[in-house]
Amino acid sequence: MSRKTAIVTGASSGIGLGIVKTLLAEDYSVVACARKLSSAKVLDQTDRCFLIDGDVSLKATGESLTDVAIQKTGRLDLVVNNAGIFVPGNFHDYTEEQYRSIMATNADGFFYVTQPAVRQMRTQGRGHVVTISTTLVTQPVAGLNAFGTYFSKGALNAATKSLAIEYATTGIRFNTISAGIIDTPMHQPESHEFLKGLHPIARLGTVGEIVTALLYLEGAEFVTGEILHVDGGAHAGKW
Repeated sequence: MSRKTAIVTGASSGIGLGIVKTLLAEDYSVVACARKLSSAKVLDQTDRCFLIDGDVSLKATGESLTDVAIQKTGRLDLVVNNAGIFVPGNFHDYTEEQYRSIMATNADGFFYVTQPAVRQMRTQGRGHVVTISTTLVTQPVAGLNAFGTYFSKGALNAATKSLAIEYATTGIRFNTISAGIIDTPMHQPESHEFLKGLHPIARLGTVGEIVTALLYLEGAEFVTGEILHVDGGAHAGKW
C-alpha cells in the first residue's frame, strides 16, 4: 500500500505536535495546521510535511486542508481533529464572546475540517476520522467548571457515534480519544499536583500515550464509533 496521508489540526504544540511527529516517523505524509504554525518553528516544511497557518473555525481553512492533501499526495486517509480550546469558568459567568469562541473552534472546526475530508474519503472508499475529546464530558469534576468545552466536546462524542453508523458501509471510520489531563504546555507545572488527583492512576497522562491510542485506532479496522478513554481510569466513576 502506498504512503498514507493525514491531516492534523492544533499541530503547533502538545498532543497535535506529538501526533504529527509520530505520523511522519511512521511514513505518513502530513498536512499540519495551526493558527501560527509556521512561526512556531516546531516543524519543517518538507515533501511529506505541509504546514498550513489557519483557523479551523473558518470554512476556507477546512477546505484548504483537504485540497492540499489531494494536490500534494492524491489521497487522504486520516483526519485528526485535535484543535480545541478550554475555557474554565462558571456557567452563569460565561460571556457570549467566550461561548462563541469555544463553539467556533471546537464544534465549527470539526464540521469545516471533517466535511470536505469525508467527501474525499467517499470517493476513495475508505478513511478514518479521529477526534480528541476530554473524559470530563462523561465524568465531570466538582469545581472544575468549563461548560463551553464540555458542551462542545460532548457534541463531538455524539458525532463520532452517529457518523460511525452513517458511514459504516462506505469504509470510513469515526473514533474519539477521550483524554484525561495530559502533560502538555497547556498546564503550568505548579498545577500538576492538583491535576494528578483528577485520575485514579494519580499522574498526568503523556502525549505518547495519546499517540499510542491513535496508532491503535488506525490499525484496528473493525473499530468504529469508539470513545476510547485514555484517562487513568477517570471515566470509571468517583473514587
